Amino acid sequence: MRAGRWRSPTTTSRSRPDDGAVTHSKSRSPRAAETREVILTAAERLFAEQGVFAVSNRQVSEAAGQGNNTAVGYHFGTKEDLVRAIVVKHARGIERIRRDLLESDANDDSDRDDLRTWITLLVRPSTDYLAQLGRPTWYARFAAQVITDPVLRPIVYEEALASASLRRIVAGLDARKPDLPADVRSSRGAMARNLMTHFVAETERDIADSRADPVEEWNRCGTDLIDAIVGLWQAPCTR
Repeated sequence: MRAGRWRSPTTTSRSRPDDGAVTHSKSRSPRAAETREVILTAAERLFAEQGVFAVSNRQVSEAAGQGNNTAVGYHFGTKEDLVRAIVVKHARGIERIRRDLLESDANDDSDRDDLRTWITLLVRPSTDYLAQLGRPTWYARFAAQVITDPVLRPIVYEEALASASLRRIVAGLDARKPDLPADVRSSRGAMARNLMTHFVAETERDIADSRADPVEEWNRCGTDLIDAIVGLWQAPCTR
C-alpha cells in the first residue's frame, strides 16, 4: 500500500453484519424495522451533539420514545454495534452516489489523468449525499466524533475499505499524486482526511444553525474542499 493512502488501523478481523443488528427473529418484522430506524436516528443525533461515550443506551431509548430502556441492546447489541449500524446505513447511500459518479466520469470526456478529477470523485459523494438529506442532518458531526475515537475509528475504516468503488478512487488518486517523499505523502494524506472529516462537520453545524439552502451550502462545501485538497497535494515540499 502506498504511503499517504487511506489505510485502516490494525484491527482484529471480524465479519461485517449487514447493519449491525442482532439476529432476533422479531427484528425482521415491519414494526421492529420501524423501531430500529427511530433508534438509529435518535442515537445519531445524540452522538453527534454530545459524543458517543457521553450518551447512554438509556438516553438513546428515551430520545427514541421507547418505554423499554433495553431497546437499544435488544435491537443492536453493544454500543459499537449501534455505531456500526449508523455507519452502514449512510455508507449505502454514499456508495450509490460514488458508483454513479464513477460511471458518469467514465462516459464523459473528462481527463482521467487529472488530479482534480480523482479528488472530485473522492469528495463529491459525501457532500452530494448530505445535500440530498435536506435539513437537519447529523451524520457528518457523528462521523467526526467516531473518527477521532481510537476504539470506534476502525468501524469507519472497515466500512470504507469494503467499498470497491472507493478503493478504485483511492488507487486512481494515488497514481496521480505528485512525486513526494514517502513521509510527506503520508502527512498530506492525513491532512486531507482530517480536512474532509472536520470541514464537512463544521459545514453541517453551520447549515443546522442557519436558514441557508442546504443544497447550495453543500455544493459550496464540496467545491471548497476540492480546491483545498488539490492545493494541498500540489504545494511545494520545502524540506
